[in-house]
Amino acid sequence: MSKPLTARASFWVAAVVAGLVLWGSAAPSVSYPLYARAWDLTPTVTTAIFAIYPVALIPVLLIFGNLSDVIGRRAAILLGLAALAAGALALGLAPNLGWVLVGRAMTGVGVGLALSPATAAMIEFGALANPSDPNAAARASSTTTAATATGLALATLVGGALVQYAPAPMHLNFWVLLVVVLATGVAVWFLPRHTRAETVGPWRPRTLHVPRGIRAPFIGGTLGIAAAFASGAIFLALGAQIARDLLDSANALLDGAVISVSAVVIGLVAVLARRVDPPKAMAAGTATGVVGFALIVGAGLASSLWLFLASAVVSGIAYSLLFAGGLGLVSANAPAHHRGAILSAAYSVGYLVQAAAALGLGAIATTGGLQRALEIGSPIIVAIGVAATLIGWSGRTRAETTGTPQPSGTATGSR
Repeated sequence: MSKPLTARASFWVAAVVAGLVLWGSAAPSVSYPLYARAWDLTPTVTTAIFAIYPVALIPVLLIFGNLSDVIGRRAAILLGLAALAAGALALGLAPNLGWVLVGRAMTGVGVGLALSPATAAMIEFGALANPSDPNAAARASSTTTAATATGLALATLVGGALVQYAPAPMHLNFWVLLVVVLATGVAVWFLPRHTRAETVGPWRPRTLHVPRGIRAPFIGGTLGIAAAFASGAIFLALGAQIARDLLDSANALLDGAVISVSAVVIGLVAVLARRVDPPKAMAAGTATGVVGFALIVGAGLASSLWLFLASAVVSGIAYSLLFAGGLGLVSANAPAHHRGAILSAAYSVGYLVQAAAALGLGAIATTGGLQRALEIGSPIIVAIGVAATLIGWSGRTRAETTGTPQPSGTATGSR
């Protein structure tokens, strides 16, 4: 058998997986206007296409959340990539709405199986590559944020270019994605089979259990992730339609480029703010989110491309701080031998909120227009961010006051 990759190389392969699964999740975002025009779909239906992804993903996270803790990160990621490839194939062949829904559901299964193991692998391989680094969890969370943002940017830019200028605009985008998934699978094959933080043995579903000592930081961090995902639903589920309807844009590459601005900012902020304390990051993200939502509402009222671009930049800053802060808070407190399950639980709540946000915004947009959806949805998302910040601070303060030790975020040993 070929020699496995080094810990450092494995860290970056896991980062590529994190970026790829977000590419897969966002790949159809520039295709929604095409689907709407080809099949005469309402905003409710197009947001349902988006929402079927987290609806399929959440049960996978809840039922198989601990799978990688048992069979290993490598094996779980390979299963996820197989499902993601099946989803890309279905979307690449899709002759009607039913195939699109199946493809989106399979994408959700793939992300559910691969994202948490990839995140956990980054923490563990990062710790193995730099055993003296006490901030492995923080580094992994910022890198995960940057990697997922890169995946989102590639989805909108590559997808926008293919939709606008290549043949088969409703399908070629997904064939390109399929090739990238298969190539990434080859790299994942050479990951080490197990790390010290994994347990090997028979797998069985486990009910969600968060140790009492980490519940406050878990809830605070999870709400931070949820607030970020909900704000992302605006750009991923409605962004292309906002650009097309409110800003009078008819160019898919331009629409994708506008949406990608937010993703690029997310990645840059994740790198620059990687040392920011998680509760402080979530507080700053919430405050920035208020400005971002005000700008996007103003962009709709004024039909202004420049205001929409400004909202993309500011909202990207908010998303990055909320997501990196929330993920960092959860990762740093998750026990090593249950890390996959804890991360899956946090992601499942985030995606549940994202699905609700996408469906709710779509329903409001159908009956009252896109502008009304933005005006109603924005304050709710800000409220989630405020709750995340307060609970995150409360959990950390309680631990400092009582002297309760915080579980390490690094892979320090086996069960």
